[in-house]
Amino acid sequence: MDRRPRLAPVVGVARKHFESALGDLLAAPAAPPSNHDGTTPQALPQTLPLILVACSGGPDSLALAAVAVHFARIGRCRVGAVVVDHGLQDGSAAIALRAAEQLEELGLHPVEVRAATVHSSGMGPEAAARTARYAVLDDVAASLGARSVLLGHTLDDQAEQVLLGLARGSGTRSLAGMPVRRGTYRRPFLELRRADTEDICGFYGLRPWLDPANSDASFARSRVRATVLPLLEDQLGPGIARALFRTSRILAQDADYLEQVSADTYAVLRTEHDGGVLLPEDDLRALPPSLRQRVLALAAVDVGGVQPSFERLRAAESLLERRGSAGPVQLGGHVSVSRQVRGRSVLHGNRSYGSLVFRNNRRGAEPQHRSIQE
Repeated sequence: MDRRPRLAPVVGVARKHFESALGDLLAAPAAPPSNHDGTTPQALPQTLPLILVACSGGPDSLALAAVAVHFARIGRCRVGAVVVDHGLQDGSAAIALRAAEQLEELGLHPVEVRAATVHSSGMGPEAAARTARYAVLDDVAASLGARSVLLGHTLDDQAEQVLLGLARGSGTRSLAGMPVRRGTYRRPFLELRRADTEDICGFYGLRPWLDPANSDASFARSRVRATVLPLLEDQLGPGIARALFRTSRILAQDADYLEQVSADTYAVLRTEHDGGVLLPEDDLRALPPSLRQRVLALAAVDVGGVQPSFERLRAAESLLERRGSAGPVQLGGHVSVSRQVRGRSVLHGNRSYGSLVFRNNRRGAEPQHRSIQE
């Protein structure tokens, strides 16, 4: 008689989210190749796509690994994992090995444990750890030929991200939060709650590690998680996290559209000249502010700079008013913008006098013609 436990509803929901996020990579359903004991065969066909789960050992990523390996058991992909040891806490190496052991017991293969070197120069500890983590994940994915790397972020993480963006006074793209998909990275659990991942771990008998940093009040995200969101739920009623998530989805659609229109507009207006980029003033003035600022930002990134702040973009816009200095205005990343004036070297034809000039002040820098997808 079949004594396997009845599938928990939350596991079924999680599998549907997984298939929705990874459907274009998964092989067509076929006869299950799993072993008689329900474990995953180590010798799945190499023609199946390899998908890696980025696992910290916490409930979100362990639950994601457990759901992902189901699709290996039914022959739709190969599933491995990467455990990144940031080395920022005592015993981190042992925590990473314990996570790897659970992943191997689940049937993931291969399971890689990699140490990351965290350089905090010029950024906060969270940003530095994130940068180091993605560098390791990129390296492992490339070396193993993985088609995708999965991240275990949940709806609660997204709600926290939106609140943090509001606190910083961020724009549409930042308030859109984390995308389900960007490049090789995908987040299948963005519509699941954190409590759901804990229930999934319980169903599979997993022992997740609870990161003490998540309750460290010195981190803004921890304060949002432990204090701000519960306070909002108490004062405004339940459902705040889901409402913030819904807002992020709406803003993501708006941001995608605005970025596409901005990129198309920039491609039409852009002219290279003398190692820099020219944008005609009259055409810039005719644009709505939301497009104009994005076009200016594209020019700054195009010549090798960084995404300018809102204040720097407003300063660049002030050059279009022709009431004062012709610049230059510093936009960051060694990039400046100035108004082209008579007597300077200008480009003959329609794009001459009356353009903003974007230059990278590092010797030998050339326009990169890149987009600013955040």
